Amino acid sequence: MTGVKKALTGIAGFDEITGGGLPAGRPTLVTGSAGSGKTLFGVEFLVRGARDHGEPGVLLAFEESASDLRDNVASLGFDLPRLEREGLMVVDAVRLDPSGIVMTGDFDLEGLFIRLGAAVDAVGAKRVVLDTIEVLFGALPDENVVRAELGRLFRWLRERGLTTVITGERGTGAGLTRFGIEEYVSDCVIVLDHRVEEELSTRRLRVVKYRGSLHGTNEYPFLITATGVVVVPITSLSLDYAASDERISSGVPELDQMLAGGFYRGTAVMVSGTAGTGKTTLAAIAVDAACARGERALFLSMEESPEQLMRNMRSVGLDLRRWVDEGLLRIASVRPTAFGFEEHLALMGQLVEQTDPSLVVLDAVASLGHTGPVRETATAVARDIDLMKRRGITTILTTLTHDQEHEASELHISSLVDSWLLVRNQRATASATGCCS
Repeated sequence: MTGVKKALTGIAGFDEITGGGLPAGRPTLVTGSAGSGKTLFGVEFLVRGARDHGEPGVLLAFEESASDLRDNVASLGFDLPRLEREGLMVVDAVRLDPSGIVMTGDFDLEGLFIRLGAAVDAVGAKRVVLDTIEVLFGALPDENVVRAELGRLFRWLRERGLTTVITGERGTGAGLTRFGIEEYVSDCVIVLDHRVEEELSTRRLRVVKYRGSLHGTNEYPFLITATGVVVVPITSLSLDYAASDERISSGVPELDQMLAGGFYRGTAVMVSGTAGTGKTTLAAIAVDAACARGERALFLSMEESPEQLMRNMRSVGLDLRRWVDEGLLRIASVRPTAFGFEEHLALMGQLVEQTDPSLVVLDAVASLGHTGPVRETATAVARDIDLMKRRGITTILTTLTHDQEHEASELHISSLVDSWLLVRNQRATASATGCCS
């Protein structure tokens, strides 16, 4: 038994939540309000297809000129003119002026069919984006005729096996679009949303319908970054990552003895305690031990600059700079209040991709609590942990507690980690959930 054939979009995170991309040879509706990222989604789908999967594409725009489209996406590294010169893409624009249209007889979209067909044949296109096709309803006089012709257009696209993205403006009522385009594009429907909550801009993506395929049904945060769209799954769709039997040293022999040899590789370790108990130092010692083994490490500090961190660690005999100079350690510092959770998750993904570490330190995750509600903070940390576990990366998270009598983290993330070290008065005690003995 075979399922729906799919076409990889190449959009980071999206192919994961859809189990392989968009339905191949079928139309997909991408709808959302103005500025939600519809056009960019379609353009990246074409660019990745042409550049990475050998599938040429056609971009037919009804609102923007071809030159404006080329300029608008150039800042994201999408070189449409180059793809056009290489015969991998056609960028065309159809401008419809309602004041210049006079209906004198039977009306159809045959001219559009001819124009689109010529573009498809010119490059042997496998992918098509129509942006934004709802302009036809506002520009042409008879809505019923337009509906009938759109139905014929979508059948035409299916018959030629073209994987198509149609963008549409979000409706104000119960409908997903203003003119009910979803009635014709029923194979896959994606809704993009751009909202502002507590003065933080947030983008969300939801797969409303995907005929013949399982898919993630949550609202997923997504970002428009310097390299395109990044969709951030809340967690992995399945808990199927591997569990290693290898133990790695914490860098503290006595602690390794307590843990029967150290941490299991690829697990999550939380180090909590009040201020000044040495949480960051314990994490830095583990980093030093990893680099001494010849492994790469990433240290993400949310409270100290790289220079301050390296200076402070020198006072306890740790020379982190040498590992930075040797290319084994990347220290990155960010203020959590400078961005939302989605930006944090995207940054983590980019840093991990660039560094390819075996050990990651997040110091201090409690600082994320300044960005939003506790529930959302815990969800962001859960996604961090999930990202690392899927890649077999050992993760050390430090978090501040304000009362030594309360061992539970304020972020309520103790159930997400495999090992929990509670630091008191410069002495560490270990509590285990499946990792330590």
